[in-house]
Amino acid sequence: MTLPHLPLPAECRAGVDELALRWKKANGPVMALLTRFGGRLEDQMSILPAGFRERAEGVTAAALERAWMVARQGGRLPGTGDRGTLAAAIGAGIAGGAGGIMGGLAELPFTITVLLHAIRREAEKLGYDPDDPWIMSEALRTFGSGSPIAADDGSNTAFFSARAALTGPALNQLIATVAPKLAATLGQKLMAQAVPVMGAVSGAAINAAFLRYYREMAAIRFGLLRLAEEHGAGPVLEQFATATARPRITWT
Repeated sequence: MTLPHLPLPAECRAGVDELALRWKKANGPVMALLTRFGGRLEDQMSILPAGFRERAEGVTAAALERAWMVARQGGRLPGTGDRGTLAAAIGAGIAGGAGGIMGGLAELPFTITVLLHAIRREAEKLGYDPDDPWIMSEALRTFGSGSPIAADDGSNTAFFSARAALTGPALNQLIATVAPKLAATLGQKLMAQAVPVMGAVSGAAINAAFLRYYREMAAIRFGLLRLAEEHGAGPVLEQFATATARPRITWT
């Protein structure tokens, strides 16, 4: 028998609702436009080299593992603060965009490292130790979910996982789960950069957009994590699901 959750305090509900609003804004017009654009390009298979999808997924998995190792060793990007991270993302986008789709593929490892760095910084802002293996694993999971409570990405069971070191087979399994989803998302970026007229400028703009998106996803994820530690995961996630649900049209 499952006992009903106690009502959340008003302050907690307000915090969850604020995170839900940030989630809606992060999934707003810019990301929707990029997704639609990438979807249209996906139909134009002639612009993609043979085996592109498999290679992109392989590069993404290797980049995630490398970014994890850099983070585990306490590695930091040059420069500090959000501006330094943004500059690194824009610089990578310019370099990758100038080289077309193959240049973008070569750029992916650095871009993923930049994104993971930004995600870890959001955890640190909320008082978490970014070098804690538990927090590092949650940072990786951020790449694989559009919403912490999305039913189709497994995050509802992975979220608020046990505070345990994620090494060896468990790490490989997590990367194997996250990599296809991240590769599909970043594939939209690669295909957009493949259009000659867009070039380096589009690469920079797209990288900046993805940085903002994953930074927001991290802030939301770790914000919910903090609230869940204080008030319980069940009621916090239920409130978030309610606040982010699309309104239903009813007929009278």
